[in-house]
Amino acid sequence: MHNFKRLDVWRRGYLLSLEIVRIAETFSGVARYALGNQIVRAAISIPSNVAEGSGRGSNKEFRRFLAIALGSAYELDTQVRLARDLGLIPEPKAQSLVAEIDELQRMLRRLRRNTSI
Repeated sequence: MHNFKRLDVWRRGYLLSLEIVRIAETFSGVARYALGNQIVRAAISIPSNVAEGSGRGSNKEFRRFLAIALGSAYELDTQVRLARDLGLIPEPKAQSLVAEIDELQRMLRRLRRNTSI
């Protein structure tokens, strides 16, 4: 078992999810309920799956949950880009978010690769 609270990837994913929730709260109309809901769910899924996987009894299970978190990071990247292109997130903020998501993806891949089965 891993202590997820000690993992940088969990901490950064958690902070990113807080930021995404705050941003999604600014969406209005259909975007708030459609894209806002999806973007929040994808963001929250990243640290949640790292945490859940860390509580599983094996590295194999942990790696599986890291893969799910990675998939959510790719999903979030797409949704941030959509929100940017719809004018919901300003370009500089979107660039910052995409850069953080890219780093999380690298961290998840590295952790997954370095977690032996």
